[in-house]
Amino acid sequence: MSFSAEVRDELARSEPACEYCDLATLAALTRVCGTLSITGPDCFSLSVATETGAVARTMIGLTHRILKLKTEFTVRRSVLHKVRNYLITLPDQPSLKKALVLLGILDRSGALVSGIPHHIVARECCRLAYIRGALIAGGFVADPKGDFHLEIAVQSEALARALIELIAPLGVHARVNARRGSFAVYIKSAHEIRGLLEAVGAQRSVAEIDDARAVKSVKNDVNRRVNAELANQGRSAVAARDQLELIRQITRAGLRGDLPAALEEFCALREAHPDVSLRDLGVLAHPPLSKSALYHRVLRLERLADREGINRA
Repeated sequence: MSFSAEVRDELARSEPACEYCDLATLAALTRVCGTLSITGPDCFSLSVATETGAVARTMIGLTHRILKLKTEFTVRRSVLHKVRNYLITLPDQPSLKKALVLLGILDRSGALVSGIPHHIVARECCRLAYIRGALIAGGFVADPKGDFHLEIAVQSEALARALIELIAPLGVHARVNARRGSFAVYIKSAHEIRGLLEAVGAQRSVAEIDDARAVKSVKNDVNRRVNAELANQGRSAVAARDQLELIRQITRAGLRGDLPAALEEFCALREAHPDVSLRDLGVLAHPPLSKSALYHRVLRLERLADREGINRA
């Protein structure tokens, strides 16, 4: 099961906080993945097509319990994609138009509603229930082991904008992106995705995100340390190579025999250990020397070479 499917399944099992929350969830389900057909004057049918069992289960259960409407259920299997397709249809029946008004799909005059009616999301818990329903119906949450991404696919820009306004009080800054024939409300911040899922009750999914973030943090810290160490080793190797070349030039110039004991000690150490850093070279000295002490000896050799006109380029 994909992480998106796990999130949807967990949200579909959430308990309502008040008696109106289930209506808000059902309203979101029908708006996000439902299709309304007008078959005549005041004659309608509503169908919801989905590949997600959680959507089908929630849609049928809430429709029977809240609206008391008859539903038709069809299961088809896609040979190409090897997945089940669920089709839930609410055929024309005496109470359907009233139910469509209650769900915020039609207004009282029978016209289509573009946004989210206030009566559905008047309470804070109902606003969260509506977001939950939208996530169940059209939500996608990327596996947190990879890049963080959450989106809700909807059919109209007006609904997408309304969802963004509904989500904003949670401190989550969602954006909308136009797709071919649809719109996506999306969030890319791991912190905000976590906050949204926690608010709508996906605690198990939030725990998985926290685990993934902890693993990523450790990996990133290890990578930073490894990269820093590699960079230090690279700089040390270049410095050691330059020091060896400096020593060779001083030797070819016949100055090696007149070097002070401290500088000769450094030259001998570097020739004996051409690959180690100054810090490690100091440990090998007798008695041990600090990195700073050896660096000052390098500077003295450079000044000697400059004074004698040795070209160090």
